Amino acid sequence: MNTKLLIIFATTFSSLSFAQTQITNGDMEQWETVASDQEPVNWNSFLTAGGSLNWAAANQIASSTDVRPLSAGTLSCRIWSRSTFGIVANGNVTLGKINMGSSTPSNSSNYNQSVTADPNFSEDLTGTPDSIVFWAKFTPINSTDNARMKATLHDAYDYRDPEDAASTSHVVATAVLNYPTTNGNWVRFAVPFVYSGPATVNTNILVTFTTNEAPGGGAANDEVLIDDVELIYNPTTSGVNENKLDGTIVSYDNLSSLVRITSSKDIQGDYEIINSLGQVVQQGAIENEIEFTEKTGMYFVVLTTESKKKTFKILKL
Repeated sequence: MNTKLLIIFATTFSSLSFAQTQITNGDMEQWETVASDQEPVNWNSFLTAGGSLNWAAANQIASSTDVRPLSAGTLSCRIWSRSTFGIVANGNVTLGKINMGSSTPSNSSNYNQSVTADPNFSEDLTGTPDSIVFWAKFTPINSTDNARMKATLHDAYDYRDPEDAASTSHVVATAVLNYPTTNGNWVRFAVPFVYSGPATVNTNILVTFTTNEAPGGGAANDEVLIDDVELIYNPTTSGVNENKLDGTIVSYDNLSSLVRITSSKDIQGDYEIINSLGQVVQQGAIENEIEFTEKTGMYFVVLTTESKKKTFKILKL
C-alpha cells in the first residue's frame, strides 16, 4: 500500500539524483500488513484493488529474501500469476491502484490507475529522468513468455495503464520493456524514457510490473522477483552525454551518432557495447571515434586493456 514515508535516498549510480526525484521504497525493503497479508510500502497489489470484482482478489505478492547480487538490502518483491477456471490473473504490482472490473483479463475495465487525489495510490514526480533501472528474476512456466515493466510520466490526471483514449493526451514520457526469462538469474535492466508527449510537464509517475506482457497471458505460477527500482538522471549538453573514469572519458553525441573515447594516456585494447539486456551489440578495437547507430536506449561501453576493464554508461536518444 502506498503509505508515504520520509526517506532520504542515497545513490552512487547517477551523478544527478535527489530524494524528491526518486521512487519511494524502490529497494522493496519496507513492507506493511494489508488485509492480513503484506504489500511493499508505496506499492499496491490485488490486496488493495478496487472495482466491482475486487471481492475476488487473491494474494499474489510477498516479500522474498532472494535478492540481487551485491544488494545492500535483504528483501525483494515477489509476484506470481494464478489460474481460476482457466483464466490467468497475472501477478501485478504498481504505484497506482488496480481496478478489477471484468473476469475477462483484456477487458478495458481492468487497469492500473494513478489516483492523483489519493497519495496512497499515486506517486508524485516532477523530475525528468532519462531512464528507469531495475533488477528482476523472471521464471515463466513457458520459456517463450515475456514479463513486462511499464513506467509513464504524466500530468495531473488519473492516468490509466493500459491507456484509454482519455489518458493518451496526458502522457509526457513512457518507458516500456517486455523481457524474457532470466534463466534463474538476477538481471539488471535499464529502460530509457521516450519523451514523445503530447503533454509536456509531468507531476506523477505510474510504474507497473506484471508477470506477462499481455493481460491474461502466460500460465499459473509464472513468477517475477523485483528489486532496486531507480530513476537515472544524466546531464546532457548539446546532445552529448559523457562518463569519466580514471582519466578516461567516453561520450556519445546523439547528433553525430559517434562514441568518442579520450584519455589522458594512450589506451589500447578492445571495446564492447552492451545493451540493457546484457547483449553485446558491437565490438572491436578501441578507437578515438566509433560510429554507433543502434536504436534508442541505454548502453554500456566496456573498455578492456592490458591493465584493467572499465565500464561506461551512455544514453542514445
